[in-house]
Amino acid sequence: MSDDAPLKTLTLPFTRGELAWPAGGKVACLRARAGLLLPDGVSAQDIVAEQSYLPHVHALRRGGWQVDGQGAELGGTFDLVLVLPPRQKEEARATFARAVALCAPGGRVVACQHNDEGARSGEADLKALAGLGGSLTKNHCRVFWTAPLHGQHDAALAARWAAADAPRAIAGGRFTSRPGVFAWDRIDPASALLVEHLPGKLAGVGADLGAGWGYLSAEVLARCEKVTRIDLYEAEGRALALARTNLAAFGERARFHWADVSAGLDGKYDFIVSNPPFHTTNRTGRPELGQSFIKAAADGLRQGGRLLLVANRHLPYEEVLGASFCQIDVLAERDGFKLISAIKAGR
Repeated sequence: MSDDAPLKTLTLPFTRGELAWPAGGKVACLRARAGLLLPDGVSAQDIVAEQSYLPHVHALRRGGWQVDGQGAELGGTFDLVLVLPPRQKEEARATFARAVALCAPGGRVVACQHNDEGARSGEADLKALAGLGGSLTKNHCRVFWTAPLHGQHDAALAARWAAADAPRAIAGGRFTSRPGVFAWDRIDPASALLVEHLPGKLAGVGADLGAGWGYLSAEVLARCEKVTRIDLYEAEGRALALARTNLAAFGERARFHWADVSAGLDGKYDFIVSNPPFHTTNRTGRPELGQSFIKAAADGLRQGGRLLLVANRHLPYEEVLGASFCQIDVLAERDGFKLISAIKAGR
């Protein structure tokens, strides 16, 4: 059983008999994750999932779920819309607004959050938007739901919440971003440290692992004229869509991969830059994620190729770097971050 508590709790109103599952009805799950505890007689094939984070998409598909590709938003209407709200407030509110909009007449929204991830706030938001039909608590989570909806929601509030999640200009208008993606409203200081020490002599074909909304790749292409192409690898479809916008001016010098880096890279590269993740989508610390990026970089670099990696100073990356790289140097440290340069060892 998954230790993801909201997955155990989201369907609690149905297993306790508080609510009836819509027999033969259409059901959607927004921000779906594999491992949802389903009521008796219900299978994953009965639910359409919406998810933009590729590792979750792979896990859902292995479990038999119907999932649209690259974070495509669902269309149509549903008799039940299940929601696992994201942590970021504007994104979560926009998700509630979408859930209400997806409800067919008489449909309802059921949502669940962990207490440490904004459950009370989420419940208050859904109540303000569409009213509450009930709530339950278990597993340090709160599951809450609307009464059957027949248009009785605050349409003006829904419109404001949807607008608050829309892409908008940041960094003085140079880039476009939106709530919920990593460092959505600013230049991340770790990435800025890497850019400040970016070698002007970088050349050839490179990759950006965990590219986010595209800041590092944009700076590489703008500063290093001998770089012929950079491939952006990003698992979060919402972020990758922003990167496409932010690097549109570079044309064929930028290519985009909705990909799980830990599964390997599509090609061999002269250099790689990376500000890898070190936590899961629910903020659980996972330094092995960054370590998997280093291993993928080692496999994806040509002999003598260079990795430029920026990370929190405390993260244990040196041992895994030493397994495949030589000339490992810390180029800079600041504000708790370290910038490491590593050359892929020859045979």
